[in-house]
Amino acid sequence: MTPSFDLTAAPSVAPRAVFFVSDSTGITAETLGNALLANFPGARFERHTVPFVDSATAIESVERAVLRSAAAGEAPIVFATLKDAGIRARLAASATVVIDLLAGHLTELETALGATAETRAGQYHGLGDLEQYFRRMRAVEFAIEHDDGQSERDLASADVIIVAPSRCGKTPTTMYLALHYGLLVANYPLTDDDFPTDGLPRIVAPHADRCFGLTTTALRLSRVRHERRPNSTYSSLAQCTLEIRRAEDLYRRTHIPFLSSATRSVEEMSAVILQSMNLRDRPHERPLT
Repeated sequence: MTPSFDLTAAPSVAPRAVFFVSDSTGITAETLGNALLANFPGARFERHTVPFVDSATAIESVERAVLRSAAAGEAPIVFATLKDAGIRARLAASATVVIDLLAGHLTELETALGATAETRAGQYHGLGDLEQYFRRMRAVEFAIEHDDGQSERDLASADVIIVAPSRCGKTPTTMYLALHYGLLVANYPLTDDDFPTDGLPRIVAPHADRCFGLTTTALRLSRVRHERRPNSTYSSLAQCTLEIRRAEDLYRRTHIPFLSSATRSVEEMSAVILQSMNLRDRPHERPLT
């Protein structure tokens, strides 16, 4: 399917066009490219992801999009993860700024390993180590079963139990740790029924050493909840203020580590959790590819 691009914004106000071009899913190009773009918070970008560029027809579509973009303003920036040298050369010859995220590193690795890299497109997105793959799938199943305190079964196997009021980021963080690191992660929602209490809720109390708390600001929590249940007690600023205060008091009394999700990405929160819970010392700390 030929990708379509809307590049009709006025040149005087148009953001810089950025393309993530890949011969596979585009996830690597997006991740690395966005990590680099984050260092320029004052700039505005219009992002386009173009996956599966592994043929002459596919690269022609990208070339046309790049030319349209260049004609409308500044030369677009292309972050590329392409294995085929011919396709890379065609892209480099277009009216664009190409940042090749693979070629230089592959050359360095070939020199270091004394071997030639295979040229099969997208192979770095394959299953790889089957043991790692199945561990990740088990982690995802565990996360789904134990999302929002749905199950008490086998909680003793959890690497981490994330505890927080509703809508503080428990589920996204849980799934990221499961998918990216293969960790067994459960999460538990703090509700009115869990207070007043001197200790952690009954379900998670036996596993306090593996609990990690999340919090946020009352205003942000109220805004997020309003999207789900507008004009309700659940989303009121007063209720959110109460829940955040009770949660943070609970974390301090029970001496479990916690952090605020208000200004952190899921990736940042996951990194803090790994460090705080000493999970970086375990064999399954390494990200799965």
